[in-house]
Amino acid sequence: MRLAPPGIRIRAVPGLVAADYFAPGYFVWAVLIENLAKIGYEGKNMHMAAYDWRLSFQNIYRGMVIEDEHIRDQTLSRLRSQIELMYVTNGYKKVVVVPHSMGIIYFLHFLKWVEAPPLMGGGGGPGWCAKHIKAIMNIGPVFLGVSKTISNLFSAETKDVASIRAMDPGVLNSEILGLQTLVHVMRVTRTWDSMASLLPKGGETIWGNLDWSPEEGHACDFSKKRYSQASIGDKDTNGSDVKIGIFLTNPATYNRESLLGYERNDSEILLSDRTVSVILDTILLSFTGGEVWTEYDEMSRESIRKIAENKPCTATSVLDLLRFVAPKMMQRVASHVTHGIADNLDDPKYAYYKYWSNPLETKLPDAPDMEIYYSYGVGIPTERSYVYKLSPTDRCKSIPFRIDSSVDGDKDSCLRGGVYLTDGDESVPVISAGFMCAKGWRGRTRFNPSGISTYIRVSAQTTS
Repeated sequence: MRLAPPGIRIRAVPGLVAADYFAPGYFVWAVLIENLAKIGYEGKNMHMAAYDWRLSFQNIYRGMVIEDEHIRDQTLSRLRSQIELMYVTNGYKKVVVVPHSMGIIYFLHFLKWVEAPPLMGGGGGPGWCAKHIKAIMNIGPVFLGVSKTISNLFSAETKDVASIRAMDPGVLNSEILGLQTLVHVMRVTRTWDSMASLLPKGGETIWGNLDWSPEEGHACDFSKKRYSQASIGDKDTNGSDVKIGIFLTNPATYNRESLLGYERNDSEILLSDRTVSVILDTILLSFTGGEVWTEYDEMSRESIRKIAENKPCTATSVLDLLRFVAPKMMQRVASHVTHGIADNLDDPKYAYYKYWSNPLETKLPDAPDMEIYYSYGVGIPTERSYVYKLSPTDRCKSIPFRIDSSVDGDKDSCLRGGVYLTDGDESVPVISAGFMCAKGWRGRTRFNPSGISTYIRVSAQTTS
């Protein structure tokens, strides 16, 4: 698999210019860099560790053959060397690390890698983190993943794409402008192995199932963000109205019957004829007896309809769905990242690198004097789960599923435009951003055996 055509190399930009501005006038880290400079920081004691976020974390180190047949960036080794250099040249003062978003779980992987023995690890040995790192300031953490990763991999959509389609169906429903664009987006993102690290972790234990949700009782405040609503009268051009249930379902505000699917009749949304009793059956998807297809354009319409007729997916069973519709991608995923919860962290298997970026299947380093800080936003409705339907086109080469933007809940529901929303910073749900610091790593736990101190700073946010 190649991430770029032969003869083309794409590498991370080194230095502070890597992420100061996204474009002229649109800053990323520029304000923080300028403020740190005002209090005395400079190139000697401030460093930007950019990395190729398309690659899986261990592949960045191991030099796997991705684009060219040569060793890649050695980013983890470079990061270790840079931290050691800053430690020595600044009077043996420990380093403060400020990772952001995916970089946070990347640095969690680094904490395990740097102390692990070669060849799998960096060979720093036990105590390396305690010696070199003073604190970790996590900004916008995504430790337990984000729901929108599922919709990206399944249909190349997010809430915003569904809203655009609702406002102007002719654009994204166009075979030329819309579907081809989304197909290319899907083909590209499915080659980025790092995407798998953002799939929800912890399964039903963390995210809930058809009977409970950790956000029960949460009320969405839509006054903080305007959401475009789809027209209920939006028609399917081929009469297909089969719906797929919600991913990562929250039955607290979306009743058990409605989880089964919808049938639409003109301007009304009615419950389907399927009986409620099927909801009591196992929610794990079963695709035994059918052929496993590698791409949507190789799937028959019958196979696609069988997917649509399955029960709603949870954070556990949605991984089975992705294994069915994208088996090659998920086979790669299984070799370098996991999404479960460890029963026994002393099991030798958890020394393997694929567990290192999952905070529920790895231990923090033995560094009792180290501190971990969290800073994240709350107060903005954030994507949590989705309602899907079959795409109206009969062309199997198009993406066969789309978010059903015509589905809304009642006045007090958090379901808007086919997307169920919860509290967060508009990108990351609170449960993903804050659970580990507030619960999993709070005090001396099996995930934090040395009792590293944790601190949370929550910012209430609003958007116009």
